[in-house]
Amino acid sequence: MWRKLCAVALSLIFVLVSTNCKRTTSIKGVDVEVTFSEDELSDNLVTDMTFVWETDSEFEGMRRDYNVFVHFWHGDNLLFQADYFPETPTSKWVPNQEYKFTQRIYIPVFIDEFDPNFKGEETLDLSVGFYSPYDKTGESEQKIYSRKLKVSPPPLDTPQVIYMHGWYGLEMNRDYHFKNWRWTAKQAKCIIDNPHRDALLIIKGEVNKRAIEDQKVIFKINETILDEFVPEQAIFEKTYNINKEKLGEDDDFYLTVATDKTFVPSEIFPDSTDDRELGVKISFIYFR
Repeated sequence: MWRKLCAVALSLIFVLVSTNCKRTTSIKGVDVEVTFSEDELSDNLVTDMTFVWETDSEFEGMRRDYNVFVHFWHGDNLLFQADYFPETPTSKWVPNQEYKFTQRIYIPVFIDEFDPNFKGEETLDLSVGFYSPYDKTGESEQKIYSRKLKVSPPPLDTPQVIYMHGWYGLEMNRDYHFKNWRWTAKQAKCIIDNPHRDALLIIKGEVNKRAIEDQKVIFKINETILDEFVPEQAIFEKTYNINKEKLGEDDDFYLTVATDKTFVPSEIFPDSTDDRELGVKISFIYFR
């Protein structure tokens, strides 16, 4: 029960607002609509974000291949971004066509509900447009779309993930492809609130193929193996739709991340002083 109370305090919901939207089109003849797979968005939420780009008869084409910037601003703070390169390069776009793209995004926890200045809702500013990754001046950036999102409290049954035995401390590096992560030992356990409903589980992590080429990763729910695999690439992301029957009848359940092989960095890499026995690097466990 106390984990449910903590979940209420630590999570918040975004309510997508259709008012106060504006487009600032600087490329003639192109426009975009942005939608989410959920009508109500929250922090600590995975959602699909869909972009429908439309060109009309006045579209004169683009001479270069642009990336799309997708920025979520909280005041003057760039909370997170979800930039992407269009599947059809922009130099190949033609008039009177539609170009659709969907990507999964993660909205991080960012609001302190206990802040005395918190008034029950916050505002995020979404900005979408084009930029050239080769332009270091920022002059190529062209905003096409902007929208305001409001924030209010979340569902009460949002499960909380608590890291228990077998985890090393949280590590952070803004310049790394994972902004933060935890290493496991040979086996590491989390305890998670049981929502007594079907739920989505996403685990993102990495193995060190320089240390162990064929390392196996194992996921278990309680004592039942959910999956075991040898990642083809160092970085992996796994998604599971979990049936409520797999979670059992208790008010919480155990998620185990294990591996068949571990390594000690200082025994393999001459420039390392890390004497820990390491298993798998986990950057993200999402259960909702």
